[in-house]
Amino acid sequence: MKFPRRQFLHLAAGAAALPAVSRMARAQAYPTRPVRIIVGGPPGGAFDILARLISQWMSERLGQPFIVENRPGAGTNIATEAVVKAAPDAYTLLVFDASPAINTNLYDNLNFAFLRDIAPVASIVRSPLIMVINPAIPAKTVPEFIVYAKANAGKINMASTGNGATPHVTGELFKIMAGVDMVHVPYRGAAPAITDLISGQVQVLFISPLVSIEHIKAGKLRGLAVTSEMRWQELPDIPTVGDFVPGFEASQWFGIGAPKNTPAATIDKLNIEINASLADPKIKARLTELGGTTFPGSPADFSRLIADETEKWGKVIRAANIKPE
Repeated sequence: MKFPRRQFLHLAAGAAALPAVSRMARAQAYPTRPVRIIVGGPPGGAFDILARLISQWMSERLGQPFIVENRPGAGTNIATEAVVKAAPDAYTLLVFDASPAINTNLYDNLNFAFLRDIAPVASIVRSPLIMVINPAIPAKTVPEFIVYAKANAGKINMASTGNGATPHVTGELFKIMAGVDMVHVPYRGAAPAITDLISGQVQVLFISPLVSIEHIKAGKLRGLAVTSEMRWQELPDIPTVGDFVPGFEASQWFGIGAPKNTPAATIDKLNIEINASLADPKIKARLTELGGTTFPGSPADFSRLIADETEKWGKVIRAANIKPE
């Protein structure tokens, strides 16, 4: 049986469109079963709180459970690898911060390449770190601290929440740009670092507002500056580090990713829903309580941020000769 040429071309075009229509249909139907959100930190931490906040919203909006699964360890590499190995169908998602951008430069033997193997879905929140010191240090401003640090080169202990963590590389960036020599003292998390800073075992720490603001307000710690480009609305009287060290900027950020080759239509659907959550007044208020500012954007915007952060922290890691523990 022969078809007229016009009818044949029409049928051929329809057949070619079928895969695209099928992908769109799958994206519209998603999700049809529970979705796992993998978290690279323990229950109760910033990762976990953020993931549960978003998962509750997504569950209510999309009609399927979004279940948070904690897989801490190895600087978030365990969680990342679990998502890299998952099927590319958006039923396994990753909540992550700058750690993968740092780890890409820190570890030589990873079983994945983050920029290649994780598809950015949506950025969620961005927040500064606060440069806090023990009040016994005779410095009330960043310039005074720099003068003190230079006069006591190698005698000031700079705490961090772990080797290669965001507070660590932020402190190393400060050392490089301010020209000061401080001894890095890594801890296993924020709580012990804060405890030793208050007791005077260490003298300075770059840390999340979430775990430091109450100590600052109580006078147990002195907040010298925030590390973001702009002042933080919750502590408007505290300047930025960049006010005194031109060009300095560092911040924490969190977002969601999926395995590579996840259909673009599904990623776009997730991006739209996550951005909608960030416009909700209750979500915005809760993120503010956690020390952050909502940070909506497209998957392409988020991809550029990750690439820029990977390059930035790579330069710091090489300049400071940071090695994995």
